[in-house]
Amino acid sequence: MTATAESTHATGPVTEPEVAEFRRLHLRLGDAVERAVHGKRAVVDLVLVAAVAGGHVLLEDVPGTGKTTLARAVAKALGGEMRRVQFTPDLLPGDVTGTTVFDPRSGEVRFRPGPVFSHVVLADEINRAAAKTQSALLEVMEERTVTVDGTTRAVPDPFLVIATQNPVDLDGTYRLPEAQLDRFLLRTSLGYPDAEHELDVLRPGSTAGRVDDVEAATNPAVLAAAGNRLTRLHVADPLLRYVREIGVAVRNDPRVRLGASTRGLKALVRTLQVYAASQGRHYVVPHDVQRLAEPVLAHRTVLTRDAMLAGHRPTDVVHEIVDSIHPPQPDQS
Repeated sequence: MTATAESTHATGPVTEPEVAEFRRLHLRLGDAVERAVHGKRAVVDLVLVAAVAGGHVLLEDVPGTGKTTLARAVAKALGGEMRRVQFTPDLLPGDVTGTTVFDPRSGEVRFRPGPVFSHVVLADEINRAAAKTQSALLEVMEERTVTVDGTTRAVPDPFLVIATQNPVDLDGTYRLPEAQLDRFLLRTSLGYPDAEHELDVLRPGSTAGRVDDVEAATNPAVLAAAGNRLTRLHVADPLLRYVREIGVAVRNDPRVRLGASTRGLKALVRTLQVYAASQGRHYVVPHDVQRLAEPVLAHRTVLTRDAMLAGHRPTDVVHEIVDSIHPPQPDQS
């Protein structure tokens, strides 16, 4: 029986040896990515957690901070097939999902797969494509299938979309609607490196940005098996109530027009399971919730117009609410 099959049929909570095995895998992946992306291990780890959790990642940052480099390095470290799509205003949905074409030699109509039929899809500058093309990709992200001319085809497993967008240069861009942002498990950014690592990037001969130096640290089957196993990682009821309390508080905040749905909170729980295992634990602790609430919930939080005019940001609102809610304490009995 393969590792994937074993993990699919296994029952009971995740064991400490299984967590230790995943911890080693996670470290290997992070070390591989860091050959090209220096000084951003926390962000790298977050993207790798999303990959194992079966979600998709939106990298949002100013130009020149390494968004595309990070996406390409992660794709290479995860192994499997990777395709890159440069989103432009003239990109069509068929350019992403694939189309049917007539083969004059055989006289048959054949399906020509698009770039989504790969394990990792890098959607570069996703907000530069028209809404119809964005929707084509986002539908595949949710359904994991492509339907063309009445025929439905499944994309590979695992399937990870890493999308980048520039929040500053908005000329000629098409904003992602809130309902479509919900398709991304988390949103994060790299930011500028600290002084030490920026000097390292500037130094001649540095490996920073050299994606060709990144080697595959795993393969799709191992990644899928790890994700399946970690669905069994224990999350105690007090932690689930803590997650829900944060979600309800965000929804009820007067600055918020729309908060994270139940699906969004479920996505947070799924991310918590993988993150806890990446830290070498077979259980979730309150600090995990505090670490992941902002990247998982902020892009699902829509503020009122008055709150935006007053300078509030979804990330700040989520941080304030998390800080205001007392986490559950261990049972002392």
